[in-house]
Amino acid sequence: QVQLQESGGGSVQAGGSLSLSCTASGYSLRDCQMAWFRQGSDKEREVVATIDTQVNTAYINSVKGRFTISRDNGKNALYLQMNNLKTEDTAVYFCAACPYNIVGRPTQYNYWGQGTQVTVSP
Repeated sequence: QVQLQESGGGSVQAGGSLSLSCTASGYSLRDCQMAWFRQGSDKEREVVATIDTQVNTAYINSVKGRFTISRDNGKNALYLQMNNLKTEDTAVYFCAACPYNIVGRPTQYNYWGQGTQVTVSP
């Protein structure tokens, strides 16, 4: 079975940094786009950043210039470097892999991790 596992979450003060990792097992993800999502308390889940098989990246506007998504296909891993963290970045962060599209529906991802908590204090 394909399994994704996040690590690196924790608590930091505003302005600090954290590095998140996501490792995959059970299947090579080199041919899949990958993404980081987050969900804060009482908030909807939102995509934070994506990286495709050609290493093209995209970010939600609120994290541009502060977060960097990267991947290492040799390690079957996904990373998110988060700098200058803000209190509004507090959320559970999830990694996801291998999206697929169905006409008329939002993009879906085949594989998900269980999430890692990031807490940013003022």
